[in-house]
Amino acid sequence: MLLPTLLNAQAFRGYSNEFLSIGVDAAGLGMSKSVVATTNDVNSTYWNPAGLVGIEDYQGSLMHTSYFAGIASYNHAAFAMPIDKQSAVGVSIIRFGVDDILNTTTLIDNDGNINFDRISLFSSVDYAFNIAYARNLILKDIKFGVNTKIIRRIIGDFASSWGFGFDVGIQFERNSWKFGVMARDITTTFNSWSINENAFNTIKDAIPGENQELPETTELTKPKVQLGIAKSWNIGRSFNLLSEVNANIRFTKTNDLFSSEAFSIDPAIGFQIDYESLVYLRTGVGNFQYITDFNDTKSLSLQPNFGVGFNYNGIKIDYALTNIGSIGNALYSNIFSVTVDFSYFRQ
Repeated sequence: MLLPTLLNAQAFRGYSNEFLSIGVDAAGLGMSKSVVATTNDVNSTYWNPAGLVGIEDYQGSLMHTSYFAGIASYNHAAFAMPIDKQSAVGVSIIRFGVDDILNTTTLIDNDGNINFDRISLFSSVDYAFNIAYARNLILKDIKFGVNTKIIRRIIGDFASSWGFGFDVGIQFERNSWKFGVMARDITTTFNSWSINENAFNTIKDAIPGENQELPETTELTKPKVQLGIAKSWNIGRSFNLLSEVNANIRFTKTNDLFSSEAFSIDPAIGFQIDYESLVYLRTGVGNFQYITDFNDTKSLSLQPNFGVGFNYNGIKIDYALTNIGSIGNALYSNIFSVTVDFSYFRQ
């Protein structure tokens, strides 16, 4: 906790390791990430580690999607298991990468000739390895979880970094109400970069006056807090409705719906209706942002999401469609995930 005070304040980033803000699991993304209070399966390792206490046997999960018309790929894999009736552990890995990027830094030789044979390919890849632990506290209906994450970021042969941080989550349940708190990067997440100076020198003088100094090699990610409150209803004998409202808080000024110099709040709301816990229909809206156009006119944009899910014989398949209607000129993202609960196979 003393580490930030020993480093230059310029090392703090308002946006750092942002690939960890995308989310995992089509079920959660279909509800616009409004799952902090209700998550209770293997994917809780990411959403709120306290929810891992809800699993009863081994669980595994896989997710795949692509962004920016297929330019970037995003994958997630997780496994979780109970230790005893009061505690559980989970592990996961996230990979976000853009592969086969053209490296044209040496396209023009020293004589000013263009040589296409000098073009090479490289990848820009971000990894996150997560290890989570959760248990019931002495107080009734309170769950606590902590997530340790190791971050590896690679930009071809140009630069790479290692990072380390902690997330802490709490869930509380009373009757049909559920509450959740998720504090990400609670002690700030530290990244240390190693820069290839020989590769840097190839672009140093590409634009006069630009890229003259090496970038900073250390950065700290500011903490973020997510608050959630949820309630469930029984509709008739076969249908159940779950609704959750989240407040995503950053301690910096942004274009969020509520913003100040001290912090910003981006609200999100999600709904899920299911039939006998077999078929799920989900929707949500979030990412409320003020956009300034070329005429300095501000307008409010938002991101609606939609999702469906099927759960049969311990296998749950979920699908989510984000950026519906391309609001804000965004591209569609089709997200697929599969979750397997091994408790069914033991019966």
